[in-house]
Amino acid sequence: MYFNFDCTDHGCPKNDLLSGLTVALALVPEAVAFAFVAGVEPLVGLYAAFMVGLITATFGGRPGMISGATGALAVVMVALVAQHGVEYLFAAVILMGIFQIVIGLLKLGKFIRMVPHPVMLGFVNGLAIVIFLAQLKGFQVTDAAGTSHWMAGGQLGLMLGLVALTMAIIHFLPKLTRAVPSSLAAIVTVSAIVIGLGLESRTVGDMASIGGGLPEFHLPQVPLTWETLRIILPYSLIFAAVGLIESLLTLSLIDELTETRGRGNRECIGQGAANVATGLFGGMGGCAMIGQSMINVNSGGRGRLSGISAALFLLMFILFASSLIEMIPLAALTGVMFMVVIGTFEWSSFRIMGKIPKADAFIIVLVSGVTVATDLAIAVVVGVIVSALVFAWEHAKHINVTTSVDRLGGKVYELSGPLFFASVKNFHELFDVKNDPDDVVIEFQNSRVVDHSAIEAIDSLAERYLKAGKRLHLRHLSAECTGLLEKAGDLVEVNVIEDPKYRVADDRLA
Repeated sequence: MYFNFDCTDHGCPKNDLLSGLTVALALVPEAVAFAFVAGVEPLVGLYAAFMVGLITATFGGRPGMISGATGALAVVMVALVAQHGVEYLFAAVILMGIFQIVIGLLKLGKFIRMVPHPVMLGFVNGLAIVIFLAQLKGFQVTDAAGTSHWMAGGQLGLMLGLVALTMAIIHFLPKLTRAVPSSLAAIVTVSAIVIGLGLESRTVGDMASIGGGLPEFHLPQVPLTWETLRIILPYSLIFAAVGLIESLLTLSLIDELTETRGRGNRECIGQGAANVATGLFGGMGGCAMIGQSMINVNSGGRGRLSGISAALFLLMFILFASSLIEMIPLAALTGVMFMVVIGTFEWSSFRIMGKIPKADAFIIVLVSGVTVATDLAIAVVVGVIVSALVFAWEHAKHINVTTSVDRLGGKVYELSGPLFFASVKNFHELFDVKNDPDDVVIEFQNSRVVDHSAIEAIDSLAERYLKAGKRLHLRHLSAECTGLLEKAGDLVEVNVIEDPKYRVADDRLA
């Protein structure tokens, strides 16, 4: 590992440090909010943001990507904390990290490439909507009775004005200068206006105090029994899956933005190590954060130093500058996140809706909706399953046959297209067993036998010809298929001399 101290596309120290400071400011309210969602103390979220951010930035597979406590994990953690307490959460986070390390060592991170592009678009759009909805809480206030309600009147007008000012600075400042990240300049400017004019605006300190000491080593206070493992194992598996899916999809997005390529398996190992560490130091665990990653990249952060500095700045806030950070208006941070939403959402998806297949358009909308309604992991799994079913349905229509009569009067079926579970029904309908002559040849040279369902279909067809007392010749069928033709008997002749050398996806051949 090394740091490049020249200002290149791989990272410039000045840009990385300034963007890291910007990200650290944006991390504070997010970490506190997600801690509340998970039902734990604010410092549990802040320590997670610091430790996960530092370790993944140092050892992970995507320079410039920011990790920390996330909402996707927090909404899953709340049930465990509510039922069993925070100590069980720490134990589950440690086991989560172990699972992620194992996944990285087994090099399973590459399977994220199987996520279709419509699912990626739906993921990005859904996450942008989730980030937007999360910011609306900043427009709510709590009265003396503890009831939350929406701002109104002058209070709402001031909030909207400060948010608009923040967004305007972020949008227009880069047209004048890029010496300072526009998000950082916006936060500092709006904070100075609010403090200097004594405006009544909600601040970070209104959410919770962020002051504290260094994280301390803390073994989870849970009994080391099978019952404990039974409790935390399902949660740890879900945490690991959600964390890696969000991180690897965010990694792919940052790859596109920076025109570079991260290392998915290394990211799995780095994130796993980070979660093991944060579980041992009283943190709630975490993964990549698309919003903060977008802030970092758009502010010029490209190298590992940006993520490392963001984590260290966050620690400095906790240790020494909590009183100053608590003075930052929430309106400034809300404006920053609104600009993240605008930059994250794929507005081109509206333009292409009428130009892409209807199934792809449906998948984009479906994944976006499921992301908002449930969580990211479920949305991606649903999107991949629907995409796979659409693919299977479309390719099931591609199998067809041409027939001819050879010089001996036998009928020849020349099969074309893939033979797999979805095309089996069409395959059976291609043959006229009752009216075929006594000698029938099926030519597989232009067909691909894909799975065990296809093998069973061939076996079943051979049995039909056997019962009809007719002789069947199978040409250019793979050797693996011939060994599984168990019912056909001696009346089926299989020519394997020039067969293709591929292997069929079948459990019995593993």
